[in-house]
Amino acid sequence: MAALLRSARLLKISPSGFLQITGTKRNGALSRLYSGAVASRRTGVCSRQFKPVSDSFSWPHSAVCVRSYAVATEQKDEASIAVKSKQAQQFDWALTKLESSVRRTGRVTKTQLLRIFHDICRTGYPSGNQALLLLRSCGSLLPEMPLAERSELAHRVWEKLQELGAQYDVSHYNALLKVYLQNEFKFSPTDFLAKMEAANVLPNRVTYQRLIAAYCQNGDIEGASTILGFMKSKDLPITEAVFSSLVTGHARAGDMESAKNILAVMRGAGIDPTPDTYVSLLNAYAEKGDVDGLKTTLEAAESADCSLMDRDIMQVIFTLAKAGYQPLIPDMIERLRHERGYVPDAMNLCLSLITQGQEDTAFSILKTFPSLVSDNNESSNLGNFFLRHCVNVDTSLEKVAHYCKELQDLNLHSAPLTFVLSCSLEAKKIGTSLELMRLLKEQNLPIRPHYFWPLLTQPVKENDVAGVLEVIKGMEKLGIAPDMETLSNYILPVFSDMETARQALKEAGVSVDSEGFLHSEVRAMAVHNLAKLYTTLSDPSFPETDLSTFRSSLIVGFKKSSDVESMVKVTELLYKDERFSRGNSKPAEAVSYFLYNLFDSMAEEQVHAQEEKLRTFLNKLHSQNITIPLNIYRGIKNLLESYHAPELVKDVVVLVDPKDKAPTDFVSFGQRSAEGKVSSLEKKLSELKAENKPLGLVLKQLIQALCSEENLQRALELKQQHEEDMTAGSYATLINLCCRHNNVDEALNLKREMSRKDSSVALDANKYIALVKTLSVNDRLEEAVDILKEMKEKEVVLNDANATTVFHVLNAVAAKDNIAAVRRLQDTIFSLGLTKPTANLCSPIVTAYLNRKDVAGALEATIECQKIYNHLPRIHDIIVALVEKGDTDLLQKAMDFISQERGEMTMLYDLFFGFLQTGRYREARKIIETPGLRAKPGRLQWYADKCILNSQMENLEQMVEMTAKLFECDRDDMYSYILRLCKETNDWRKAEAMWTKMQEENVIPRERTLRLLAEILKSNDQEVPFDVPEMWYKRDAPTKTPPSPALPAAESGVDVNGRLLALCKKNKAKEAFEMLKDAEKKGAEIGPTAFDHLIRTLLSQGFIEDAMVVKKMAEAQVPGFKLSDIASSLLIVSHCKKGQAKEGLERMKAMIQLDQIPFNLAITRLVQTLGSQGDVAGIQEVQSLVNSLGTNLNLSSMVFVNNTALAHIKNGDVDAAVELLDGIYTAPNSTNPSMAFIFRKLLESGNDQALDKLSAMAERLANHFACYRPASDLFLQLLDLDKVEDAKFMLARCNAVAQQKDILMSFLSQKAQSPGQIGKIKNLLSLVPDFAEKRVVYAYLMKCHVLDKDLTSAKALYEQMLREGVTVDELSLKRLARLYRETGETAPFPEPPESFKFYADKLKELAAKTQTTAEE
Repeated sequence: MAALLRSARLLKISPSGFLQITGTKRNGALSRLYSGAVASRRTGVCSRQFKPVSDSFSWPHSAVCVRSYAVATEQKDEASIAVKSKQAQQFDWALTKLESSVRRTGRVTKTQLLRIFHDICRTGYPSGNQALLLLRSCGSLLPEMPLAERSELAHRVWEKLQELGAQYDVSHYNALLKVYLQNEFKFSPTDFLAKMEAANVLPNRVTYQRLIAAYCQNGDIEGASTILGFMKSKDLPITEAVFSSLVTGHARAGDMESAKNILAVMRGAGIDPTPDTYVSLLNAYAEKGDVDGLKTTLEAAESADCSLMDRDIMQVIFTLAKAGYQPLIPDMIERLRHERGYVPDAMNLCLSLITQGQEDTAFSILKTFPSLVSDNNESSNLGNFFLRHCVNVDTSLEKVAHYCKELQDLNLHSAPLTFVLSCSLEAKKIGTSLELMRLLKEQNLPIRPHYFWPLLTQPVKENDVAGVLEVIKGMEKLGIAPDMETLSNYILPVFSDMETARQALKEAGVSVDSEGFLHSEVRAMAVHNLAKLYTTLSDPSFPETDLSTFRSSLIVGFKKSSDVESMVKVTELLYKDERFSRGNSKPAEAVSYFLYNLFDSMAEEQVHAQEEKLRTFLNKLHSQNITIPLNIYRGIKNLLESYHAPELVKDVVVLVDPKDKAPTDFVSFGQRSAEGKVSSLEKKLSELKAENKPLGLVLKQLIQALCSEENLQRALELKQQHEEDMTAGSYATLINLCCRHNNVDEALNLKREMSRKDSSVALDANKYIALVKTLSVNDRLEEAVDILKEMKEKEVVLNDANATTVFHVLNAVAAKDNIAAVRRLQDTIFSLGLTKPTANLCSPIVTAYLNRKDVAGALEATIECQKIYNHLPRIHDIIVALVEKGDTDLLQKAMDFISQERGEMTMLYDLFFGFLQTGRYREARKIIETPGLRAKPGRLQWYADKCILNSQMENLEQMVEMTAKLFECDRDDMYSYILRLCKETNDWRKAEAMWTKMQEENVIPRERTLRLLAEILKSNDQEVPFDVPEMWYKRDAPTKTPPSPALPAAESGVDVNGRLLALCKKNKAKEAFEMLKDAEKKGAEIGPTAFDHLIRTLLSQGFIEDAMVVKKMAEAQVPGFKLSDIASSLLIVSHCKKGQAKEGLERMKAMIQLDQIPFNLAITRLVQTLGSQGDVAGIQEVQSLVNSLGTNLNLSSMVFVNNTALAHIKNGDVDAAVELLDGIYTAPNSTNPSMAFIFRKLLESGNDQALDKLSAMAERLANHFACYRPASDLFLQLLDLDKVEDAKFMLARCNAVAQQKDILMSFLSQKAQSPGQIGKIKNLLSLVPDFAEKRVVYAYLMKCHVLDKDLTSAKALYEQMLREGVTVDELSLKRLARLYRETGETAPFPEPPESFKFYADKLKELAAKTQTTAEE
């Protein structure tokens, strides 16, 4: 590259260096350049000085940033704990979405790109791939942006990511060159190469090709020839792309003959022209408007069998439109073939044409779109993108109206004009919007006041009276009167006082006598002039107005005002005058809630500052005989105590209505007396026998009780005594108990007795299988087969759980080396169709051969299974055995068979794993390096899980190393497998070595991998050599920090910034804070990144005051400093933890004004704090702000509903909470969301009154509306808080709760995730014993015992499951086996060989199938 730059700068120009074509006007021959091979060393071109394409750009380009970004580490928000989500995988997801958008539509939107760019800036650690994708998206993928804006965005991305530490290589420079070409950006190739040299990045062939294209784009053949000659000297191949560029270069230099002859030169060089070459030539003719040239070239392409696609023709159409040759476009449009993918390509063409001011041509293309009609015969509104872009680029309204009319006539759009208005309002184009509304009104379409809100937002924000009046005049012209919300929120705030507003609105033609204006005026007076408000309200002529209309404003006014007399007068008026209360509510009740809201809206410091004013106010209310209910008093008392103002409580208590009484407490219920179950049933049986009543049901219950106690002898005696009363169910229970006790003869006798009584009776599947097992292991094979045949005759259906039990039966027989018996049973089961063959069910026959060390027999059995049942059971174990044995003939036979049946790739992987397992690493490497082999993630994970389970580090490490160059192999996944095993074995040295290897291999680890590695190192007290991507909501407890290290006097700002960031990453907040203060004293320059990181670290550790000090320092040192999204979200959470909801809300508003998006945790904490303070209006405001974001935050709407209900309850308005929740559950489209959060809060706070009312609501919904979710939530919350007797009472009043199996199962599953929850699960089972199958319940109980490390209980449960004939699923067996291993004991059963995930997935599939079957 240095040589090329020297030649460009120093050598003289030689005339012979011009690129010329033989036979043209210029002298010289191109044959010198292209003689011999295309990539020969002879250049035929003298070195020459570069001629810059343009001097309009100096590197690096400085672009004005739309926003200031503070660097932030990549974080997660709390929602990811529950539903996978957000920050950890956010960027991978976003970038994948960007790639998906490009694949589907061929474009990205500016908003989408900027959002991802902004998010990456916030993380502070952009990867090379992220940078590359963003850069590539700044060219033709943005058809809606003008070319200059695209280039500006590309430079901004380049500079910002470089500032954040992105490492650029040649691919990034090439991507930037491509963007320059697509955006027709003028730049100096010389400077470009110089900057690459300065960055120590060597250009490659692609770089030179694109520099040639840049010269040719400007018709500079001289510059192109120099680079072309240099490529020849370096023996770089001259590709078709270079020739296509030369076609363009000659054409733009005015030499069309040379451009046309390039195709002949290509053929002479052994390169056939491609569609791209013909498109370049077509574009050259299109720029000249040469119709004949276009036709000739199209014919030449066709004759050369070079098919041009629609996308190619579209390029020519775009060139014709730009060059002003619109009459030639229809002919080209006719050549479009509407291939697959035509619509997205045509949309991109339309957008590009509109951006270039060629709307009419774009509309011609739009009309060629296929007509798509929805199922209800409405048009599909295909013109949306076209109309939106026309509005965004300010296309004349006459044109847009014409397009709308034609679209509607062509049935391409159902309501185009309305859509255009929405786009105009969204873009805040006042003039256009008003004119569009006029057009809509002419068409008799409705115009609503809220249509004008987007137009008023900006003028109000900027205090622009003229702008507001302009919109108002537009409203008046359209005959739309502003309503109260419009006046209060979007018009009056811009005026200094009401008189000015009244005068201005009168002049604008707005009626100041309307109800809306009157209410708005009342709101304003409530805030600014209470005396005037009282005068106005007390006037008898004042109309009825509900207090809720101006309550919030009145609260603000009360807090601001010192006019206690007016406060009392207004309160008294509202208390006594029924004009200010709504329908059913009394004025006194409304005022009570108002007083509560007043105290609730005040911060602690406000209460203390206004204590005397409040005391005087309360005393004067008492003197006016104003009273409040007890519940309101309690609420205010709680608030004042939380504000540490108990002295005011005695001033509130005097207002309590003496007739008000405290609500009753919950009634406690004593435990029911219970006798022993068996003795009770025996007594009852005796009574029935004495009374000569039927015994069947009680006898069955007694036998079942005895069987649960494993009392076989007593159960058989009872059967003998009451044989005539024995039912089929009683026999079945006894048969099952006999099988558990291995009493095969008694079991058969009972079975025969049962059949004699009723031959049509069938046992259930589990009991039949238990009988087959008992017979088989006792060598009663023929009788076992007879039982299987009976199962078929009686149509006993086996589900997947039963199939697993059959597998264990066959395995038990295989363990006795009885191959014939296994085969007989297996053949019978499959031939009768009792269950479908699976690899698992086919494996016992192979196991039997392997137990005998008969590998040949095992292979034959596997081959037979594949031929008959299409399964290859235990093939890995067979291959391992053959490799260990060295039986190459049998191994070759196995491989040939697998290849034939499953394909060569499956065979290679099987052999690869076999060699790995036996330590034949050289052979394994040869297999995995087979040309054409690609990664199969599922197979690799299977073997990795197997290695992790068996602690085979060497095998796993070899696999990871061997797959380094395997095509499409996810290297992060591979290294994460080793780290998982390192964690299991606590081998930090191996983990550290893997980190080094990952760097050598240039693997970009995912966050989960980094966190796993950091966890291993930290647990062994080792230093973590990288920045750990901690989840941002995690808090480290504040610790006493040592004094900050002395700051060297001569230390530079860069050093200070680096040290500050390092301390922040280690969570040493106080130490970093002291260093910052020291650095400020010494005058060191601190950057915004360091400030933001320190603020976030301080906030995460609870030092909000110190964080605010740092914020002030940052604002003083860094002009325009703003907190990042993460810091702002943390500040909201910190305010909420201190109960400062108002401050949190203000911070959230400030974030949204800066186009920042608060994290879900911040929103949730803020809403919860507002709810706990009873601030209903605040919650509504937060919800409105969240809705205004226009982005899906995956935030449940019940966050707002539940906390709004709690706010009502906090205010003492339980009825409002009931009304709100009742509306949610009785709505026709209700999804029955959970309100467990509310019940939990009420139970924890002991609010019995509210709990009573909500319990009554839950019971009413259950009993009258069949809506059982609230009742179920209350029942489970009572259980969770160990209020078992209350839960029992709830269940007695609402029996249907026991039928809500999904909700109960969800509770069971949730509790089984954490240790120490077994008691709650058992409580649930004692109250609702039959809501789930035993096998499911036992599986969760087993999980709990394993989590609690309770081997004794786990053993007892396992034995109980065996006794009861309950299938032990493989996941439970694997959990139990691990518990045995961890406690140093040997499990009494073979541990299932697959991974936990394998068996968990298998159970999920089983559950899904069961659900599907149930629904069918």
